[in-house]
Amino acid sequence: MLILFRDRRFLIMLALGFAAGVPLPLTGFVLRQWFSESSISLAAIGFTALIGLAYSLKFLWSPVMDHASPPLFRSLGRRRGWLASIQPPLMVAILALGLTDPASAAWMTAAVAVVVAFLSASQDIVIDAYRIEILEEEEQGYGFACYVWGYRFALLAANAGALGMVGLVGWSGAFAYCAALVGIGFLAVLFAPEPAAPPREDMSWARRIKLAVVDPFVDFTRRRYWLAILLFVVLFKLGEALAGIMTPPFYRAIGFSRTDVAQVAVVFGLVMSLAGVLAGGFFVARIGVGRALVITGLLQMLSNLMYVALYWAGRDMGMLYAQVGVENFTDGLADAAFVAYLTGLTNRAFSATQYALLSSLAAVPLRFLGAWSGQWAEALGWTNFFLMTTAAALPALCIMLWLLKRLPPAPKPAQPLGAMPDP
Repeated sequence: MLILFRDRRFLIMLALGFAAGVPLPLTGFVLRQWFSESSISLAAIGFTALIGLAYSLKFLWSPVMDHASPPLFRSLGRRRGWLASIQPPLMVAILALGLTDPASAAWMTAAVAVVVAFLSASQDIVIDAYRIEILEEEEQGYGFACYVWGYRFALLAANAGALGMVGLVGWSGAFAYCAALVGIGFLAVLFAPEPAAPPREDMSWARRIKLAVVDPFVDFTRRRYWLAILLFVVLFKLGEALAGIMTPPFYRAIGFSRTDVAQVAVVFGLVMSLAGVLAGGFFVARIGVGRALVITGLLQMLSNLMYVALYWAGRDMGMLYAQVGVENFTDGLADAAFVAYLTGLTNRAFSATQYALLSSLAAVPLRFLGAWSGQWAEALGWTNFFLMTTAAALPALCIMLWLLKRLPPAPKPAQPLGAMPDP
């Protein structure tokens, strides 16, 4: 912990992680809660899944931000100049989002939210590059941990914090509060050191796009059963994605208040998710990635049945804690296995770009399919809708079983007699 205060770079990463985490709930959970309270239809709430497409497609314009000069604050350098050029417009966009009225013009609210998501995704591009360039290789682990903790604190501040502020200052005041939180990142940029610019090879934009996008994907298609692997990556989180988009209107339909949602679904849910990730990492180490994906995927699938149990129980706080706890813990388990699997898929020659590309490609279909979740919820009713989201996980599990049969994990090397087993 002392290194955090001895080296300002780690404090900077903590603050930048915080700035990166603030906008995400404002275009997701918080926005859907606002839409629910404004009596927006389930179908329209479902289509808010498309707002976050910028997070999945940011690799398309990342080469521009990597090589072009910042439009403002050029004296701060390339990375800091880009951050200082993005963050003030991001703060203004968040403030403007709170001044819209979804009850009378939901399209305007959604349009401004798209701008927030685009600026937020652009900020993420620069922060990731800054973190890689400002820290030495042996410092990356601690720097990333600082970033993640800042990000997690921001999710609490912008999720539970914003929902709690609504009762005091209204929705516009809550979004103004979140806009001010992004200012922490702007202050960090002003006091941050600028990393030395790496040498850049002169090449055309077409060549840069080929190196950043085309080559990593072409390399991936050279492996056996690549299409089945890609289908699994796309479908693994389908059931969770469909259910998650409808969570705010579902809680409201049962009768839970905004305070209930902030206290249980946000704060308690985050704690259980982190616990699940820790347990998932241990689980993967013990039984291997492939088997862990099947088991954690099955648990993640069955956790959607807790929505059905909660619907039958009605406004029961104990059942809400149970549903949120089970869902977030199993999602954390599955996330740990899924990230380990994606990491193992990447070729070291394209490690960063290929991982980003795979995770982005996995998210795009989920957002398009998730956009229809509201219409399915309206047509099927809550019980049948969540039964459908449970069944939606089955294709991915079947594909993984098929892959495990054809691409079995490598056996562990034999140990000499008397050797201690691996932990």
